[in-house]
Amino acid sequence: MPSPKVFVSSTCYDLGMAREQLRSFLLRIGYDPILSEYSDILYDPRAHTHTSCIQEVPNTDIVIVLIGSRFGGRAIPEALSNVDLENLLNSSFDVTVLNDPEKLSITQLEVLKAIDSAVPVFAFVDEKVMHDHYVYLKNKDLVDKIKFPSIDKPETAKYIFEFISFLSHRNKGNSIIPFGKIEDIENHLKKQWGSLFQRLLREQREQQVETRKLFSITEQIEDLKTAMISTIGNAQNREVARGVIKYRRLADFLSGIKFPNFSVVTESNIGFEELLTSADIVSVREIPDARNSFGRSALLKSDGTFYELRFGQEFLNRVNIDWNSFITLTVDVRQVIFEAITDIGRMGPGIVRYRDELFQDRFNEYLERDESKPVTLEDFLKDEPINNADEG
Repeated sequence: MPSPKVFVSSTCYDLGMAREQLRSFLLRIGYDPILSEYSDILYDPRAHTHTSCIQEVPNTDIVIVLIGSRFGGRAIPEALSNVDLENLLNSSFDVTVLNDPEKLSITQLEVLKAIDSAVPVFAFVDEKVMHDHYVYLKNKDLVDKIKFPSIDKPETAKYIFEFISFLSHRNKGNSIIPFGKIEDIENHLKKQWGSLFQRLLREQREQQVETRKLFSITEQIEDLKTAMISTIGNAQNREVARGVIKYRRLADFLSGIKFPNFSVVTESNIGFEELLTSADIVSVREIPDARNSFGRSALLKSDGTFYELRFGQEFLNRVNIDWNSFITLTVDVRQVIFEAITDIGRMGPGIVRYRDELFQDRFNEYLERDESKPVTLEDFLKDEPINNADEG
């Protein structure tokens, strides 16, 4: 049976007992704890142990960080390169800790990797350290003259306290819980995870209700469309009205492409592949890190720049079918349909937008780990059926 994987991040020497108790707690409730001292992390012989720890974080479902009196070892540059620090600049209102990244500890880097990878982080701070953190906030200018009783090495106090500030000022998930004993952590996690599960169940019920409402509204819209079109007397006008509804997706897509001469859209009968080729589009590929970009697919041009498509590659298949149906209409009707859709204007964000930068440069970090290759337009479209299917 699959169990949630929980990565426990902390220094080991001062928090070894807490880590052991937390592991027992996670096992009791059926979760899968990931602790370095139990060989739960793959220490790849080709990489430093710090890098192995960082690479394990995105494979887990939850990260628990325990912050105590020790700073721990500084992360090596190789591990640091595995975290997109630039992406983290918008994750907190206090990013002082990111101004000096080479001074980050491996524990701190594990947490930053979790945030960068959208893995939920539950942060706990020793209550004595939290007390001294408040003292630090009021006396930052005197930090070199104050000895904080809770901190093992005075020279590390600033970096521990700044990291706590970073976590507490995050845009979301900024809860930090002081603890005096491990039971404090266990009680908090049981309440939080139970409440989260309850909320997910409730949201699922509400989503089902909203889906039924949406289906009902969609049916009503279809009835209205049919009724409106039937009231139009002229046969050509009815055809235009149907076309405005049917080819809206196609029009929104093509309006985002830069054609040397747009008449190729309204007047030619060329195939969909040749249509895209006329705009210098030569291949299609998935965007390797879609969560940090506008789109999910890329239409690559011969010069290496690309169009970013908001949807997956299957969207092109539907547009291909729309195009093959669209070119069966007369030139006059096609022109009127595009003019009508243009007059209505776009509803919501655009489907496609041009990126005046090289795809290789934009996604270089992810392409190094991505084995997929671009697919030529010919290979992508060769198996697509050419029909006049009406998808509405």
